[in-house]
Amino acid sequence: MKTAEYSPGLEGIIAGTTTISHVNPERNSLMYRGYDIKDLVQNSTFEEVAYLMIRGHLPNQGEYDAFCSQLKQERSIPQTIIETFKTLPAKSNPMDMLKVGVALLALSDPDKDDDSHEANVRKAIRLVAKFPALITYSYRISRGQEIVQPDASLGHGENFLYMLLGKKPDSYISHVFDSSLICYVDHGFNASTFAARVTVSTLSDIYSGTLSAIGALKGPLHGGANEEAMKMLLEVGSPENAEAWVLDALATKKKIMGFGHREYKTGDPRAAILTEMGAEISEKLGDARWYKTASVVEATMNREKQILPNVDFPTSYIYYLMGLPIEIYTPIFALARIAGWTSHMIEQLDNNRLIRPKALYEGPQHVEYVARDRR
Repeated sequence: MKTAEYSPGLEGIIAGTTTISHVNPERNSLMYRGYDIKDLVQNSTFEEVAYLMIRGHLPNQGEYDAFCSQLKQERSIPQTIIETFKTLPAKSNPMDMLKVGVALLALSDPDKDDDSHEANVRKAIRLVAKFPALITYSYRISRGQEIVQPDASLGHGENFLYMLLGKKPDSYISHVFDSSLICYVDHGFNASTFAARVTVSTLSDIYSGTLSAIGALKGPLHGGANEEAMKMLLEVGSPENAEAWVLDALATKKKIMGFGHREYKTGDPRAAILTEMGAEISEKLGDARWYKTASVVEATMNREKQILPNVDFPTSYIYYLMGLPIEIYTPIFALARIAGWTSHMIEQLDNNRLIRPKALYEGPQHVEYVARDRR
C-alpha cells in the first residue's frame, strides 16, 4: 500500500539545500545566487556567470580578466584524447563522445587525487574551459572534418562557435548564443544536476559526477528535448501547417516536445527571454519561417491545453537559424550546464552527506524457495 511520503518522480520532494540557484514558481522566476536570470542575460556574459556559480560572487574587473585568461589558457585537451576520438565509429552520438572525452580527461588532471575545495574549483574551471574542445573536436572528427584550434582572441561562446563551424561568428550571433548559455547554466535539482550530486555524495570525484550528469542530460525528457523540438518543427514544416499538426498530435496523444515544465505553471522565464530573441534573430537574418511556425504551435498549445513552452522550444529554432547541427544541441546544453554541475558538486562535497533515499517495496513477500529440479 502506498504511503503519503511517496511522490512519483520525487515531485515536490525536498532532497537537499543549495545556495546556487532558486526556481520560484510563484513568482515565475529563476535566480542564480540571488541574481535574476533576466538581469544576468541583459547585463552579463557567460564567463561572468560561470565565475559567479563556481566562486560564489560576481567578479570585479580584475577577477573577471584573470578568470577569462585562465579559461583561455585551459582550452586545449591532451593529444591522446584527440587520437581516441579518431578511433570511435563515424557519426557517433556526440553525447557519448563527450562522455569518452571527460573520462579520459580525468586521467590527466593534475589535481585528480586532491579533493580539497580549491582543487575542486580548479577542476571545475578546467572542465568549463575544455568542454568546447571536447565537444567540437569529437564532433568534427566523427564527421570526417579537420579540427579547428581555439582562438585566444575570442570569448568562450564565440570561440565554441568558431571551433564548431570553422568561421568566426558576428557579434550579434555571439551575443544571442551567449545569452542562451546563460539561460542553460543551472536550474535547481534537475535530473542531471541531482545525478551529479548523488555520485559525488559517495565521495567519488567531480569527473565521475560529470559523467553521471552527461548520461542524465542525454535523455529526450531532459537535455535532448531541444533536439526533439527542432525535429518536430521540421516535421510541422510551415506556419500554415502548424495548427492542424498540433491538433492532430493532441488527438493522437503524440508527445509535443519543448512544452511544459514541472517547476513552472505560468511559463518558463528563460523561454520568454529566448522567444523574444528568436523573433529578433529571425528578423535580422531575414528568415521568419521557424519563428512563425513556432508561434502558431505555441498559440495552439496555449489555447487547447494551457501549456506554455520551456527553454528548449525557442533555443531549438534559434540554434537552427545559426546553422548549428541539430545533433549538437544537447552538447551545447552541457557546454553551459557544466558550470552549474561543477558548482553543485563542489557545494555537495563541501558539506557532504551520502544521498541514499528509501524505496517503497511493492513486490511479493515471504515466497517459499523451491529447489531448481522441482520448479
